[in-house]
Amino acid sequence: MSDNQAAAETASKQAMKAVGFSIGISEDRNKRYRRAMEDSHTCMTDFSNIERQGFFGIYDGHAGKATAEWCGENLHQIFSSCLSKNPDAPVSDVLNMTFLQADQQLNKNQGQHSGCTAVVAYVEAKNTNSKRVLYTANVGDARAVLCRGGQAVRLSYDHKGSDANEAKRIIDSGGFMLNNRVNGVLAVTRSLGDHTMKDFVVGNPYTTETELTDEDTFIILACDGLWDVCDDKDAVDLIKDIKDPQEASQKLLDHALVNFSTDNLTIMVINLSD
Repeated sequence: MSDNQAAAETASKQAMKAVGFSIGISEDRNKRYRRAMEDSHTCMTDFSNIERQGFFGIYDGHAGKATAEWCGENLHQIFSSCLSKNPDAPVSDVLNMTFLQADQQLNKNQGQHSGCTAVVAYVEAKNTNSKRVLYTANVGDARAVLCRGGQAVRLSYDHKGSDANEAKRIIDSGGFMLNNRVNGVLAVTRSLGDHTMKDFVVGNPYTTETELTDEDTFIILACDGLWDVCDDKDAVDLIKDIKDPQEASQKLLDHALVNFSTDNLTIMVINLSD
């Protein structure tokens, strides 16, 4: 088991704490509906050896777990490398480079048959006293939601076949939509891996940049297993008065199960303590 996997195993059982953050992660295979757990995640504080800086990601696999696990172990390393090689590039552009490089590597190796959605959050802190900036990137329907002043602010875009813009892009690329699925097969329109669908199901992420203020209290990252049965506002309202992020992530997971989510579940709550 890698150091990152070991950290993730610990994080799933109790809140992680570091300067600038406290994090809770809850996972469930959802055995009533799923034979295997195909999600993976990354949780890194003091990212690039800088306090108050962090990188967090959730990867929701389909057609197997290989792509999601590879991303959990490697995508943050690719991001770190891209940052160091492109110090003057906007971080959102670096995230786009990262996703595309990861997609290229996957499709040479791991991603021949499986794929995954991905949502990542990078909290940048240039120095001890600077304001922090939150960058997010996603492909597919895993989602990032920020709690700002007690209100839910979505920082991701659901790349799904039911989205008119994404469906048009698929058709314009030579594919077709059947029952809101790309070529009648895949429900998401962007992903990492999925080599056989790559002409249509691209790896370019949706990205955001948000300067954090005192009104920003926590971030929720979660796969669609939560969002299929819970909207952004309800998720924030359920946990905004809970101080312990592990308790908060577990409350969201329990809510998803009670409301008959049929998917694997991985939920990360990142408190932005500073």
